[in-house]
Amino acid sequence: MKRKRVLSIIQKIYVVLLFVFFYAPVAVMIVFSFNTSKANVVWQGFTTRWYGELMSDSELWEIFGMTILIAILTTIFATLIGTMGAIGFKKEKRKWAKLITNSVYFPIIIPEIVLAVSLFMIFNTTGVALGVLAIVIGNTTICLPYVYITVKSRLVGMDPSIEEASLDLGADRIYTLFHITIPQILPGILSGAFMAFSLALDELIITSFLADAGTTTLPMKVYSSMKKGISPEINALTTIIFSVSAAGVIIYLVADVIKSHKKLFRRHHS
Repeated sequence: MKRKRVLSIIQKIYVVLLFVFFYAPVAVMIVFSFNTSKANVVWQGFTTRWYGELMSDSELWEIFGMTILIAILTTIFATLIGTMGAIGFKKEKRKWAKLITNSVYFPIIIPEIVLAVSLFMIFNTTGVALGVLAIVIGNTTICLPYVYITVKSRLVGMDPSIEEASLDLGADRIYTLFHITIPQILPGILSGAFMAFSLALDELIITSFLADAGTTTLPMKVYSSMKKGISPEINALTTIIFSVSAAGVIIYLVADVIKSHKKLFRRHHS
């Protein structure tokens, strides 16, 4: 019993330390977004001045809008290609198909700097102009494996008899795909899409290599401002992004709990 209690205490301490490790930097960022001082070093007092200046900073909002646009386009392409690839290779058993499937994991294994230099050289050789299109292609290359893996794992857990029953009842493959397969794997598709959006939103290395002189994203802006100190406006913007993301997660969890309670209520009264 004593050993179990000690292990339980250690586990709780470990969980607390893990949460502190993950969220302490975020908490510091949020606190300093309300700091009177422009230098993110010493707390000098509470103010909401930086949020007001953020709202009137058209340049920063333009950069943020460009970042969101690139992230959305990357998410769309990565989700479509990754989902189609996972569905297409689900039942393929030939060796060449296995080779192609395994090659999808290369962008995860290869260091980003190597992939960035490779893409930069390819675009220069083929005459593709650097800019938004090149960044989207590069970010899609990075995000594609994550979508593929999440959708594929969902397909592995899917009962194949559901699709077979649909085909046996006279439905064609297109109808089965959109009305049976995709609804079954939709949680995996959404998980992959959210992961792709998150990765594309804060991608720095590939974006820096593939951006032209007129294209700047939020990670590039933050990194370039490190030399002279990060502006509290950046803290305010990232605090807003974090708050919106956290609110979205909380809403999803609450909706999921409500949905689960409704199912239990229906079962109890059926």
